[in-house]
Amino acid sequence: MIAIDPSNQTERENYKLLIGSIIPRPIAFVTTLSTEDVLNAAPFSYFTIVTADPPMIAVSVQRRQGERKDTSRNAIAKGEFVVHISDESYVNEINQTAAALPSDESEVVLAGLTPVPSVKIAVPGIAEASIRMECVLERAIPLGGTEDSPSADLLIGRVVHFHIANELYDKGHIDAQKLRPVSRLAGNSYAKLGEQFEIERPV
Repeated sequence: MIAIDPSNQTERENYKLLIGSIIPRPIAFVTTLSTEDVLNAAPFSYFTIVTADPPMIAVSVQRRQGERKDTSRNAIAKGEFVVHISDESYVNEINQTAAALPSDESEVVLAGLTPVPSVKIAVPGIAEASIRMECVLERAIPLGGTEDSPSADLLIGRVVHFHIANELYDKGHIDAQKLRPVSRLAGNSYAKLGEQFEIERPV
């Protein structure tokens, strides 16, 4: 095997190894509101579950030259955000929201997506998503980089309301085939759900 010491590589070189190895990655499509109430939206594939008691999820938002992106800045300022599960039905629109727009312009408008009111928080969700989760910010943790200039903000959100399309929900379970989730690979590559198989866990 090839042995690589990450301290001998650039950030970009380590990035390529990480995104090429840790696959597939689910995509959190996140909406936030700015302090001027501009609806921001962006996709993030550094995304996972933290705990189910209470339900919490985490999204890592990378910074640009030490500066927070709109998503982090808005989530921290307002204390809330909405996470949508990305699926085949609107993945092209999600991709459009990755454009680097000024803070006073809405990616939701750019992509032609439809805002929908949330139940427990002020941040709207997106109607095109089959699953969305209203979150309050449990904690924002600056990580990486240096103490004066972190490279990322880990946003931990507590889910306060789930929205799930009727056709996906079956006795408390989500039908993955009907959800048709998409995931990130490396570069411009994405993946669909693909073949599923089961292995029973040991007792």
